[in-house]
Amino acid sequence: MKNIVVIGAGTMGNGIAHTFAQSGFSVNLVDVSQEALDRGLKTITTNLDRIIAKGNLTEEQKAETLGNITTFTELKNAVTNADLVVEAATENQDLKLKIFAQMDEFAPENCILSTNTSSISITKIAAATKRADKVIGMHFMNPVPIMKLVEIIKGYSTSKETFDAIYEMSKTLGKVPVEVNDYPGFVANRILMPMINESIETLYNGVAGVEEIDTVMKLGMAHPMGPLQLADFIGLDVCLAILNVMYDGFKNPKYAPNPLLVNMVMAGKLGVKSGEGFYDYSESKKAEKVAKMLSDDHFTFFIE
Repeated sequence: MKNIVVIGAGTMGNGIAHTFAQSGFSVNLVDVSQEALDRGLKTITTNLDRIIAKGNLTEEQKAETLGNITTFTELKNAVTNADLVVEAATENQDLKLKIFAQMDEFAPENCILSTNTSSISITKIAAATKRADKVIGMHFMNPVPIMKLVEIIKGYSTSKETFDAIYEMSKTLGKVPVEVNDYPGFVANRILMPMINESIETLYNGVAGVEEIDTVMKLGMAHPMGPLQLADFIGLDVCLAILNVMYDGFKNPKYAPNPLLVNMVMAGKLGVKSGEGFYDYSESKKAEKVAKMLSDDHFTFFIE
């Protein structure tokens, strides 16, 4: 497999495109607008410059990486010669099903169709195509160029040939692939999201404040960042979407999203990308200042 198509130029999509391109693959990056593609390329360029500053990449290698990426706003044109498509669109089931139906129509018969979904059933996504044996999950971690893990998720009909091909390809990217079966949340988010949700519950019940909860987990459990800061980094809308998928899939109340999370998403407080979540990012992208509405002077705890 040499020709890779990445659908979505957002945080995950541009990171996936960057990783494939830096590994020497030809990458077609697709999004609905040229503005989104330009933002994605700008992010890739900035990240490559960071690698150069650390002495791990040359200017020539940066130029080669960027030269391996071609942008498209039309899916049909992008997938004509694809060997592998990696879908990294918004975590929305209806959108993903629509995209996979289109990919199945336009991509070559031997092309493998993969999704970077963090929670949605691979089996359900595959059912939108006529090549369920060639549909698989490739769940990269953020930031993609740095994080080693890739969850490789088999759907009900995913063939051994497809799994083996993607498993080995992941190694060529310098990643560590881990085989996972197709259940809501897979492994990473089935464990991570309940922890984040319970952290929000702890805040919601007035047990401790934002900084205090994160400090306990960083210093007491050796986590590199606290769960509330991590939620901001992931995106509170993404966290809510994943919890809803698990709640719907398992019908278990332990996965029900906390009301505070629901309200914050409705209010547009999505974390780093919106400038405010549990922390205020208006002056710094670092979690240095608790959001005003969640500070001790303003936050009303909901203790019954």
